[in-house]
Amino acid sequence: MALISELFKSYSFSSQDRFLQYVQIDTQSDPLSLHCPSTSKQKNLAKILVHELQALGIQNAEMDEFGYVYAHLPSNVEQAIPGIFFCSHMDTSPDCSGENVKPIIHHNYQGQDLLLPDDPKVIIRLSEHPDLSEQMGNDIISASGLTLLGADNKAGIAEIMDAVTFWTKHPEVPHGPITIIFTPDEEIGRGTDHINLSKIDAQFGYTLDGEKRGHLENETFSADSFHIFIKGVSQHPGFAKGRMESAIKIAAEIIAHLPQDTCSPETTEEKQGFIHPTDISGHVEEAQIDFILRDFDSQKLKEYGDMIKQIAHSVLLKYPKSTIRFEQKEQYRNMYEVLQHYPHCMDLAMEAMRLAGLNPEKRSIRGGTDGSRLTFMGLPCPNIFAGEHAFHSKQEWVSVQDMHKATETVVYLASLMVK
Repeated sequence: MALISELFKSYSFSSQDRFLQYVQIDTQSDPLSLHCPSTSKQKNLAKILVHELQALGIQNAEMDEFGYVYAHLPSNVEQAIPGIFFCSHMDTSPDCSGENVKPIIHHNYQGQDLLLPDDPKVIIRLSEHPDLSEQMGNDIISASGLTLLGADNKAGIAEIMDAVTFWTKHPEVPHGPITIIFTPDEEIGRGTDHINLSKIDAQFGYTLDGEKRGHLENETFSADSFHIFIKGVSQHPGFAKGRMESAIKIAAEIIAHLPQDTCSPETTEEKQGFIHPTDISGHVEEAQIDFILRDFDSQKLKEYGDMIKQIAHSVLLKYPKSTIRFEQKEQYRNMYEVLQHYPHCMDLAMEAMRLAGLNPEKRSIRGGTDGSRLTFMGLPCPNIFAGEHAFHSKQEWVSVQDMHKATETVVYLASLMVK
């Protein structure tokens, strides 16, 4: 490992320049689309990544019909080494615009609030982003105030691409077989829907889709979707007395009766779960409410669904001519249920972070990653920090130096497999 440490002292990291390029490509996914990828523009980034990988000498890099990018670095050691993979996703969240992103570098950060020029109301305040206190002297990248940045997860992509660049420039650094995967549609829960497991030459791997420098995550929410379909009774509003039962008002009453002080994203933290209405649509005769249910304990998702049903049935007592239907579907499960049986995945990543000069910290994710589903598909997959902060918002930011440390971690990880 002394060789890698010495090489990194003079290595010219490429992650910053790559990241600045990637975030300007709009790759926002669309939960209403039935296609894969859900938006064809995600393939614009995929094509660039394939071209860059091939330019680095990885001629087997390819994009498939669904927009997934696969690349394989062969082992450069004689002994048989188990394969490992690294994965990040190309899409950005539908929650905030990712069109015409203008990245800004705030050099040599010294604790000031960061003013974003295209919207003076959007300010990245140290008081609201305490992790900035650990970034003194570092270079912070943000958007300009009108869009998200896209560090989630283009920081991870840039870091993996930087690691590939390092390996191609320094073939003397030992590693076994490495698979690189870039996925579409992770933000809408479909990142592994069409993944081709036969193209992954690995026994386990890691997503780079985490937050703070040194974080290592082996636990996620378990997640279900929940839908309420309401059929009301429509009448001409001028003659509706005693006849109309508005599905819109029924939906509004159901939402109003949800817990106000608990069990919502606004009132929970750490290991607390929640019920979150994400969309309401319809008209007088028919309406629909879409929810996401989240908890670290998978069993509680049924309890949350039953709670919603009880609330809905109690509201419906006032509307005897209306009907209601429910649908609850599994999205992903807490990857710790599987990863607890593969402690070596965490041990290797923690050792790699120490070699990179970091103090690793095990964390739980109040969300999910592609790794959640890959883990249950037979590929154990913890989540490594990518340095992304305040994701899905106009205040999103990432530290250039944190990105460098993520790249170092990836390189050390692959070499630890040779030991």
